[in-house]
Amino acid sequence: MTATETSPTTAEPEGERPTFDSLDPATGRVVGTHPVHGPDAVAAAVERARRAAQQWADLGFDGRAPLLGTWRALLVKRADELAALVHDETGKPLGDAHLEIVLAVDHLAWATKHASKVLKRRRVSPGLLMSNHAATLEYLPLGVVGVIGPWNYPVFTPMGSIAYALAAGNAVVFKPSEHTPGVGEWLAQSAAEAMGVPGLVEVVTGFGPTGAALVGAGVDKIAFTGSTGTAKKIMAAAAETLTPVLMECGGKDALLVDADADLDAAADAATWGGMSNAGQTCVGVERVYVHGAVYDAFVDKVVAKAGKVTAGADADSDIGPITMPSQLDVIRRHIADALDRGGRALVGGRDAVDDRYARPTVLVDVPEDSLANTDETFGPTLTIAKVASMDEAVEKANASRYGLGATVFSKGQGPELARRLRTGMTAVNSVISFAGIPSLPFGGVGDSGFGRIHGADGLREFARPKAVARQRYAAPLSLTTFDRGPKVDKAVGTVLKLLHGRPPRK
Repeated sequence: MTATETSPTTAEPEGERPTFDSLDPATGRVVGTHPVHGPDAVAAAVERARRAAQQWADLGFDGRAPLLGTWRALLVKRADELAALVHDETGKPLGDAHLEIVLAVDHLAWATKHASKVLKRRRVSPGLLMSNHAATLEYLPLGVVGVIGPWNYPVFTPMGSIAYALAAGNAVVFKPSEHTPGVGEWLAQSAAEAMGVPGLVEVVTGFGPTGAALVGAGVDKIAFTGSTGTAKKIMAAAAETLTPVLMECGGKDALLVDADADLDAAADAATWGGMSNAGQTCVGVERVYVHGAVYDAFVDKVVAKAGKVTAGADADSDIGPITMPSQLDVIRRHIADALDRGGRALVGGRDAVDDRYARPTVLVDVPEDSLANTDETFGPTLTIAKVASMDEAVEKANASRYGLGATVFSKGQGPELARRLRTGMTAVNSVISFAGIPSLPFGGVGDSGFGRIHGADGLREFARPKAVARQRYAAPLSLTTFDRGPKVDKAVGTVLKLLHGRPPRK
């Protein structure tokens, strides 16, 4: 499979459909040419997935698991090929491309192994009032899930929806970012090769209108990863058909450093969390709040580390180019706003951003209402602020419309501080570790979105609960009949007082 291959399942001849190129952001080289799928092609893809969904659901957990395992093994076998394609379309170093593949495979394995346990039918207690009934609960497949993926982690992030949706018994129609269409096609083709169910993972490529067509094509759920602004547009469109949505949007994640923190570890986490993948990470560190007692020492350590991070296209570079060219202007604007308002650049600064690369920038003395502290930068920048206490750090970290991830470095009160942060996920004495633990749900609050991928919550996100109550024998007191008389009502009142009439003992 090459980067220039297109989806094997299309509705009209290739020559009649417009195409677009995916480009290497480091050089501008054409990596591959891909079709722009219009509404008719998207609808056809959804229809193929609809047919596959029934076949896939009928296999049951035991039938699906071996096929998902075969796909997992194929991903591992051809990881070098996939990593090279990720590198070509995003510009990220090969090592980083391999890392996201490793994480995606691990999540696929977890979802496959645990789907039955989480979703299968189980008995639940009917309670005393309904003790003549047997009650069961199970989670059934939705049908077809539309996944709209991002470009920054084109394997790991969409697989958080694709793998869990498949494990729950659904078919998937995947619309990858226009910056990484080759990766999306590679994933779909490898799924077809490994699992042999036509239409199970369909891919449609193109721009915004292709994604809009997918939202309106009658899928049973949309799982979106991207900006908050785009998420709002998708929600508005999905509301027309009451299509449920899962939204994983941006973040402005904070790192808190307590007075008793391991400063070397905290500085390393801040630098890597803020600058790996050229800062193009939704759960990457963008703001740092440091206890005044260790502020100067911490800043010195971060400056020393960040000053050694190199950006380039060669194999020895730590970070690659900015994948989406328009993001370069955002990074420039945030740095300029911080400096114009009194901030200082201890590493990088105005000249850190050129026409392809953004080099590390460390900013201090930046006002809290500056763009660099309020809006998602999505570049290799850090703002570091001194606080008098961890209470102040929590207050400032929470003063954001975003609430995706966070990090805390503290030997004495890490879990306590983590719990107080208004985020969906928090790492203590590590960075972004929650994303690598398949059993933990991933998602945010506020402008960071809602819904969860990963873990048991991620499996349930792609299933519908089905409740069944079965009467085993007639109840002495029948409540759901017009034949119920005053004696029954009186008896029910007596039972109610016995069951719930007494206040709890102190």
